[in-house]
Amino acid sequence: MPYRSVNPATGEVLKTFTEHTDQEMMNALAKADSAFLSWAARPIEERAKIIARAAQLLLDKKDELARLATLEMGKRIAESRGEVELSAAILQYFADNAATFLAPKPIKSAMGDAHLEFSPMGVLLSIQPWNYPYYQLSRFVGPHLMSGNVMLLKHASGVPQCAVAFEQILKEAGLPDGVYTNLFLSNDQAGALIDDPRVKAIALTGSERAGEALASRAGKNLKKSTMELGGSDAFVVLDDADLDHTVAMAILGRFGNNGQTCVGAKRFIVIESMLDKFLPRFIAAARELKLGDPLDESVTLGPLSSEAALQLILRQIGDATSHGAKVLLGGNRAGTVGAFLEPTILTDISPENPAYRQEFFGPVALVFSAKDEAEAIAIANDSPFGLGGVGLLH
Repeated sequence: MPYRSVNPATGEVLKTFTEHTDQEMMNALAKADSAFLSWAARPIEERAKIIARAAQLLLDKKDELARLATLEMGKRIAESRGEVELSAAILQYFADNAATFLAPKPIKSAMGDAHLEFSPMGVLLSIQPWNYPYYQLSRFVGPHLMSGNVMLLKHASGVPQCAVAFEQILKEAGLPDGVYTNLFLSNDQAGALIDDPRVKAIALTGSERAGEALASRAGKNLKKSTMELGGSDAFVVLDDADLDHTVAMAILGRFGNNGQTCVGAKRFIVIESMLDKFLPRFIAAARELKLGDPLDESVTLGPLSSEAALQLILRQIGDATSHGAKVLLGGNRAGTVGAFLEPTILTDISPENPAYRQEFFGPVALVFSAKDEAEAIAIANDSPFGLGGVGLLH
């Protein structure tokens, strides 16, 4: 897959990048493997200074980095600035606390003195998504670099400039060569890295299909892996909910980051007695969202990350309605330029409807009615995804 920076608000191709060759990839792996021992041996206080410096550089370059994220994946500019600030806070947190976290822990034992000790693993392969192009890197980089690990990073093909910018931040902070390397790789190349014995573990945030392929390959090689593969979290509205607060949180939970958040509220499960009160207000608030250029501070809903993402969710909506779902709001492409989708609310989704167990990664809310709290919880749990959070608003 080509690495192309495309503005999803306009369709303009901003920049293209050539994938690294197999030889370049293997050279990077050799360099990372060579860098591991010296980085792991460096005193944790020295590692902390570098990571803290990277945190400060993120803040120093906040506006520049935020604009880049907005241009590449369509995040509203205010949210992009917030993501850079969060990423800096994560790096600073691990710089400040890793020494405590990694200190040997005494273990009570009748057999004699014992303690738990933490040791770095070596070269890690990280495959990260586009929806939070800096946060996803920071939450991986912070703990692992402080632990003494080194890493190869395959970022999403749609945010190559963000990937390069983050790597540059770490270099400017003083990270030694080979400790963190951004690579533009194909899926097949990433799979080949998993097979190499010098790569000790893999972390993926991405699709179920990618997770299935890479987890099975990691398992075949008996390597540790962590997989975050999406979700369809429930937002439960009970009969004593404060509607002003509930509707505001529902809009934020579903339409924040243009509806492209792994742990965003996606299924709205409402007690029958509240449905006629909540639903009109939720529809009205969603209708008031202002679509447009995410660089415009007044815009409250930007585009999806790409034309492909828009086409996927339009197919999902069409499939849902063909199986009986009712469109209460939106459901269509907005305009002819850019990957914009109208804020969309669907209901009457039966368990037989494919949409019932799908993740809608965009500004689409699914509304379900429950006769009581017990049924609401049962609907919330009737999902193939692990739940990141169930909001019971009182």
